[in-house]
Amino acid sequence: MSTRSELRANRRRRAHSCWGHIVAAPLWPMHGANLGTLLRTCDAVGACLAVPRLPWVPEALAKGNTLRHRSCVHFTGDPLRWLARQRESGSRVVGVELAEGAIRLADLPAARAPTVAVLGHERTGIPDDAVELLDEAVEIPMVGHGTTLNVAVAGSLVLYKLSGLM
Repeated sequence: MSTRSELRANRRRRAHSCWGHIVAAPLWPMHGANLGTLLRTCDAVGACLAVPRLPWVPEALAKGNTLRHRSCVHFTGDPLRWLARQRESGSRVVGVELAEGAIRLADLPAARAPTVAVLGHERTGIPDDAVELLDEAVEIPMVGHGTTLNVAVAGSLVLYKLSGLM
């Protein structure tokens, strides 16, 4: 186990322009606080964040960026077209969704190629026409009364798993 000073000494020396290997894609966001939390998780695991061009999103990201350094954020236009382009470019598209045939989070392999983690709307999930663009769906098992987690928590768990850090 590394000491704190060893971990600090091994930190990245400069900010990245784009990690590119893993992209978190909350394409139908409902709460700005979730975007800020996901931005922090993206930094922690070396991922980028893809968000739609909505008027309130830049302010939510600025407020959520408590690290106060430039983070890797991609603004998308139409979410469906953006997802289709990601697939066409060879990225694996994984949706966090309760769906028939979804794999359990524990069985999700680490990303070895460019991967997009699609996160749906807090209430309605990933739209049906976007589900058709997924290569696979992953579900997060729950034993409590709820059936879903909020987007920031679910996205963070999936990003850590995809990054191979858990």
